[in-house]
Amino acid sequence: MQIKVVPLGAGQDVGKSCILVTIGGKNIMMDCGMHPGYNDHRRFPDFRYISREGNFKGLIDLVIISHFHLDHCGSLPYFTEVLGYDGPLYATHPTKAIMPILLEDYRKISVDRRGVEQKDFFTSEQIKQCMLKVTPCSLEETITIEPDFEIRPYYAGHVLGACMFYIRVGQQTLLYTGDYNMTPDRHLGAACCDKLRPDLMITESTYATTIRESKRWRERDLLDSVTQTVRAGGKVLIPVFALGRAQELCLLLDAHWERTGLDAPIYFSAGLTEKANWYYKLYISWTNQKIKDTFVKRNVFDFQHIRPFDRVLIDEPGPMVLFATPGMLSGGLSMEVFKKWAPSEHNLVIMPGYCVPGTIGHKVLSNGGKPQIIQLPADEGGGQLHVRCKIRYMSFSAHADAKGIMTLIKQVEPANVMLVHGERQKMEFLKERIKKEFGLPCYDPANGATAYITTHHKVPVQLSAALVGKRRRAEGADSVLGAPWGQRQLGPSNLQPLLGVVCVKDASNIKVLDPAEAALFLNVPQCHLSIRHRLPLADPLAPPLGAAADELAASVECALQYHGLAVQRSLVVGLFRHTISRSL
Repeated sequence: MQIKVVPLGAGQDVGKSCILVTIGGKNIMMDCGMHPGYNDHRRFPDFRYISREGNFKGLIDLVIISHFHLDHCGSLPYFTEVLGYDGPLYATHPTKAIMPILLEDYRKISVDRRGVEQKDFFTSEQIKQCMLKVTPCSLEETITIEPDFEIRPYYAGHVLGACMFYIRVGQQTLLYTGDYNMTPDRHLGAACCDKLRPDLMITESTYATTIRESKRWRERDLLDSVTQTVRAGGKVLIPVFALGRAQELCLLLDAHWERTGLDAPIYFSAGLTEKANWYYKLYISWTNQKIKDTFVKRNVFDFQHIRPFDRVLIDEPGPMVLFATPGMLSGGLSMEVFKKWAPSEHNLVIMPGYCVPGTIGHKVLSNGGKPQIIQLPADEGGGQLHVRCKIRYMSFSAHADAKGIMTLIKQVEPANVMLVHGERQKMEFLKERIKKEFGLPCYDPANGATAYITTHHKVPVQLSAALVGKRRRAEGADSVLGAPWGQRQLGPSNLQPLLGVVCVKDASNIKVLDPAEAALFLNVPQCHLSIRHRLPLADPLAPPLGAAADELAASVECALQYHGLAVQRSLVVGLFRHTISRSL
């Protein structure tokens, strides 16, 4: 049996996660994202691999969305409403609730501001219709899609509502991790999963070669950098996505301002902030234990020192800190502010997470954050931008690092591992490490490439009580076929051959029965079968033919008696006869 995997996105790449898996005869799409580094047809996965005619009904048996980040769900309305998929579609409750907010924001930036043609995108109404097709699920809830076809989500950390999906079709199983974090932070817990031992584990590998320093050291470094900049009169821009690291860093700075008494204003992009914090309050059960314990006294997401941002403040003199969306400087307010603040050497831009190649964030980090001149894309007005401000990369990303990935593999104990959502060279390094340390087959297919994973399963067979308890008669110690059988019953530590009948009702109901039980099970009468074999001899005592025949007869007689078959030998002049009788 084989599992077939084709990455339509995130194969040796970060962005537009979309993994197509064929397992147990079912076609499953895991995530349906967009690529933040492209603004043309490459932003969506190449769905032509599934069907060039555009008819997707009946071709995909299930779609699952691991979390609400756009690189995992950004093309979902296009796939369901434009291309016409209407099959089962599952996501967790927070993911279903938050997805439409980010999708609508993405649509506005792409269509209204960047001028993408509407026919190549999706509308606000299509986002609403898409969300109606999503079935919400709860953590560790076993959901039966069809008989012998089930899924189960596990907590992944990363962002609110993120989950891993365990999938079982027949005897074949796999675990798709999506994005996950093995380290708890200020508002979310660490990923948690049972020892599932799946046939295949498909894991992200964003930080395949990175082992991050301690969280406390990173937090202190960020706070020192921000404090020095605002005290010197500079501005700090932190490009973030509306949900996830934004709340983590807001909690950090809000607490720091409370302790130190700093009075420089902290702003967050207006609009999405209120909605994001409302969802964190609604789904407080998805946060870590500390947040839950303090929720009764005070909701920590009601920030004391952070206020909504207005665009008129962009040119306001004086120090300030701004959390602006989206992350990676991929358009929107963060890019608008960056163009205004980047020319000043007094200002600071902090990139708190991974930046996909092709984004402005990746470009400004490519030379180590030194002053440079960058070419702006046409959809951002074109021209050159002198970047003189300080650029700092501080990894507050909620992805597992190399140590976390290895920890999860050890915890889950898969038979095979596949790496996705990472850079090719880094994935190659991690793949070799997994092979060396765990001795497991490891794969890292590129987008559009096909990987076949062979699975091996034992077939469960029920032995009847009559057959297991059956005893063999003692045979002569001089048996040519081996030592005589003992008189004890069959046990787990002693190997004894048994004579039975295999009865198969279906793939999950296989029994080995005593011949008498088999006759009753199959509703067939028992018959008495007699077989005779005659060998004419001119002189049965004359060698060598007579000796050969006698040796043959002895061997056949021993073999038949070993299997409990009655044998009668008669010797007549010119005739050598065997009669074999057995009740069936």
